[in-house]
Amino acid sequence: MSCDTQFVHLAWKHAEGELADVTFKMGSDANGKLARMFGVYLEDAGVALRGTFLIAPDGAVMNSEINQLNLGRNIDELMRRFKANLYLMKKKDEGCPSKWKAEGDATLKPSAKMVGKVHEALRK
Repeated sequence: MSCDTQFVHLAWKHAEGELADVTFKMGSDANGKLARMFGVYLEDAGVALRGTFLIAPDGAVMNSEINQLNLGRNIDELMRRFKANLYLMKKKDEGCPSKWKAEGDATLKPSAKMVGKVHEALRK
């Protein structure tokens, strides 16, 4: 989803090699309504910051990241966070550390006993 029109999306798809294999639909928010709802629209510039939002099926925002206009996003990190959020929906008493990648990787059980001992817990 971006504030570009569907015609700009089409031009990008045809001209930009990085988008050549994109199979998902791109949505246009040409009037910036959605960007304003998510707090990423820059009124003075008439553009939106690069916002990434992971939204649960119930509509709750599970994760958000807002980058400046000149900073790209990393799909591997986005997918890591997506998988972690799905995992944590099932395991609400656990926490996924920054290097967690997939089910079976070490998780943490947040508690007062864990304070100052995360490094040790992840080395077990």
